[in-house]
Amino acid sequence: QVQLVESGGGLVQPGGSLRLSCAASGFTLDYYVIGWFRQAPGKVREGVSYISSSDSSTYYADSVKGRFIISRDNAKNTVYLQMNSLNAEDTALYYCATDFGLPEDHLINIGTKTFHYDFWGQGTQVTVST
Repeated sequence: QVQLVESGGGLVQPGGSLRLSCAASGFTLDYYVIGWFRQAPGKVREGVSYISSSDSSTYYADSVKGRFIISRDNAKNTVYLQMNSLNAEDTALYYCATDFGLPEDHLINIGTKTFHYDFWGQGTQVTVST
């Protein structure tokens, strides 16, 4: 069964850190671009970061650049999102996603790039609060 499963979310104080994981099953993750987007209540879905399949180039939204780091561990079939210096505006449900080339194509801007995706996980909640 093809799945993306996010984990690592939780409650953290402002200035703290979390590392999110996106574990793939049913397919080999390193052949695909993997991205993260987030959704906060009442707000527009926001692209966060993605990592390419070819050379593992990384891209970030301006709002997280310098604070978040995306990486992949092909041996574990997992992509990570290290989030540092968290603030209340980072509170959201975080999803990882990929592009299988399916007819249902979604687009989201990440920095100056456009991330295409058509498959995503169930999300993991990140709450930044005192």
